[in-house]
Formats: sequence, structure tokens, C-alpha cells
Amino acid sequence: MKVFQRLAASATVVKSAANLFGNQMAILPPIPLYRRLLRAHRKLPKEQRTLGDEYIKAEFRAHKSVENPVQIIGFLSEWQMYAQTIEGNSWRDGRMDKSKVDKMSDDQITQMYELMQAIRNRELEENDAEHTPPPPPEPKN
Repeated sequence: MKVFQRLAASATVVKSAANLFGNQMAILPPIPLYRRLLRAHRKLPKEQRTLGDEYIKAEFRAHKSVENPVQIIGFLSEWQMYAQTIEGNSWRDGRMDKSKVDKMSDDQITQMYELMQAIRNRELEENDAEHTPPPPPEPKN
């Protein structure tokens, strides 16, 4: 937690640590980035916004006690790239890099698969609802 607080307070540390990855982009500190992400979600449909906001909150909470500066910088830089993607609307037809998938743990792969299945099931339910004729009206007595 100590390193996380220091990185949040010092933009110069964040900028110099970003150079570890050859990335010249200044990384936002955690709280401004968190707020930016929630603002970016405002333009999403309600269900996607709710899911995304809950996920962001859970991820930031889960990484609150991380002390490894490399993990912190990786976490913040990935979320910042996500914010840029959401703000630019390029996420709609986007695909995940194979290199990112290769770096995922088995638990993360399982979560991605479950998310994919939930999305497909929901699409099937919506398509069925669109093609199902409405029920006949109730007879009046």
C-alpha cells in the first residue's frame, strides 16, 4: 500500500516508471484514472455501464494493496488504455491481442470464457424474444 500511495502522490515517479515499458505516455494516478473510467462508462448502455462500473470498482479495490511498482504501473497503464478505447468508441469491433491472452492466468481465461458464454446466451435469448409471437390477449368476462 505504501508504494501505491507514493505513486498516487508523485507524477514524476509514475512517468519515469512508465519508461520501463518504452511507453512515453504519462500515466494518470489511480484516483483520477478511476474517475475517468467511470465518466467514460456514462455513454454506455445502462446494463453495460452497470457491469463495467462494478468490475472497475472491484478491480481497483482488489489492487489497492499491491506494492510491486511494476504491477502497479502495468495495472494503471492497461486501465488507461481501456479508458482511451472506450472514449474513442473503437471497442465495439475490437479484439484482444493474442499476447495478452497468452499472459493470462487460468482463472482469467476461465472468467473470459464465462463472460463470452453469458454474452452469447443473452444474445440467443434476445433473438428468441424478437422472433417469438406475442401471447394472445386474455378473454374478457
